Amino acid sequence: MRSARLSVSISGAVFLVIAVAGGTACAQNSAVTGAQHLLILSKNERMLSIVDPVTLKIVGRVPAGPDPHEVVSSADGKVAYVSNYGGGTYNTITIIDLVNQKSLNTVDLGALRGPHGLHFAGGQVWFTSEVAKAIGSYDPVANKVDWVMGTGQNGTHMIYVFPDLARVVTTNVGSGSVSFIEKRAGQRPDWDVRTVAASGRVEGFDVSPDGKQVWAANAQDGTITIIDVASKSVTSLDANVRGANRLKFTPDGTLVLVSTLAGPDLTILRASDRSVVKRIPIGRGAAGIQIQPDGARAYVACSPDDYVAVVDLKSMQVVGRIEAGKNPDGLAWAVRR
Repeated sequence: MRSARLSVSISGAVFLVIAVAGGTACAQNSAVTGAQHLLILSKNERMLSIVDPVTLKIVGRVPAGPDPHEVVSSADGKVAYVSNYGGGTYNTITIIDLVNQKSLNTVDLGALRGPHGLHFAGGQVWFTSEVAKAIGSYDPVANKVDWVMGTGQNGTHMIYVFPDLARVVTTNVGSGSVSFIEKRAGQRPDWDVRTVAASGRVEGFDVSPDGKQVWAANAQDGTITIIDVASKSVTSLDANVRGANRLKFTPDGTLVLVSTLAGPDLTILRASDRSVVKRIPIGRGAAGIQIQPDGARAYVACSPDDYVAVVDLKSMQVVGRIEAGKNPDGLAWAVRR
């Protein structure tokens, strides 16, 4: 692996990142303040583009490497990391300088092929490897993969790391399961892996903001598996979300958004009673979901329609869309510090 060294300066500019130039501007979003970005990938264009979140105008485009699927920002909002997936063909993470809007180096993951899910926590880039049936972490300072743990499950796909770095959750699409990788108490850096059965094609998931529950959407039968983090007890919710791709909690934990590639609607659930609040027509199907930190808006990648839908979460209406190139998918939010 080659070293990626950055020497960057920052300004107080506000940005939104979207793949590929062109767009339909919607009403000004006064809730977005400070130096912020929304990162969105276009898989077919292999691009990450930068858009002002107030005007929704694209101000820059950056190559994202082959078959980019997921993207995550560093804690300081200066660097993005993109997984180059290829269904197991590729084994790299592309590093992007968000300040100077250029691709930097790539991280060669060796035998950890098929990287997909990404999470940034504790200064590390955490990732999944489908082919290796594993998760790992990359240290940007040391420029090396410094930890790997197997799940023993097929299609280890998405990942979430708890803030204390002592618990990691993944969904395993092929095995229809959710893995909890938890650090053992004591001085030895040892981990336990516990597998919880979900249902067929479980993929999109999120952890409730209070850290007490995992909600995972099962694409095959349209159910949602709800897991109590402490006890690992399971409840199944029939949410009618066949083809589900991503699931996200709003920052206050009151709502859960589910996208599906098998239908036209974004499904919004109330977390407290698990009822359907609304199904919002957004296109022919959708993948990635990102919600502003203030919870005012959701951005949903409508992959078959080549745009990103902008959803006002107060009125629960689509208030605009952004032309995002062909096959938009992975999204992330970055705050420049």
